[in-house]
Amino acid sequence: MLLNLLRNGFDPINLIAYLFSMAFVVFCTMPVHEYAHALVATKLGDDTPRLQGRLTLNPMAHISLYGALMILFVGFGFAKPVNVNARNFKNPKRGMALTAIAGPISNLLMGFVFTLLYVLVYKHTDSESSKGLLMTAISVFLYFAAYVNIQLAIFNLIPIPPLDGSRILQVLVPQKYYFKLLQYERYIIIVVFVLLFTGILSKPLIFLTSLLFELFAKFANLIF
Repeated sequence: MLLNLLRNGFDPINLIAYLFSMAFVVFCTMPVHEYAHALVATKLGDDTPRLQGRLTLNPMAHISLYGALMILFVGFGFAKPVNVNARNFKNPKRGMALTAIAGPISNLLMGFVFTLLYVLVYKHTDSESSKGLLMTAISVFLYFAAYVNIQLAIFNLIPIPPLDGSRILQVLVPQKYYFKLLQYERYIIIVVFVLLFTGILSKPLIFLTSLLFELFAKFANLIF
């Protein structure tokens, strides 16, 4: 997204609001995403996340440098994956699926809340008033925060390792095929990076993100 902003011309308000919203996503919403994984895993009987210090909202326990840079430049990214021992679940496949989907659900919830706030602030922003510039910056910040949270949810649901969707995929395919896929995890993620930076993968993801954002915004307009 930063690349798109720079390509479309320099707008100080948009750029500053974007940078603040990305910092907020990296240091506040991504930890919530990973905490959601850790919390659900712990509730289902696996203490691995807690023992490894991941059952916390402290961003330093969750931040991935590469994932954060991806969020900054293309709007898609990731944090350090929460390690889970499926053998500690009563139903391993079900436990893994619930743990995996908890992260994207947390992003969708945050995306929905930020969309509500964006619509509320946008409707009460008077660009001609003395506070207009500040309110515009706040509304842009809320827009980016909502949009990127939705992007992260959709991106993480792609069924490839190490994304959350791959753990959900584990429920649907035989284990031998799933573990075979894991052997190529390092190469798969490189291909994903290339597809994102070239726009081949980012375009359909952006389309889905925009569609869901518009649905959230329409619902918010009904409320406000």
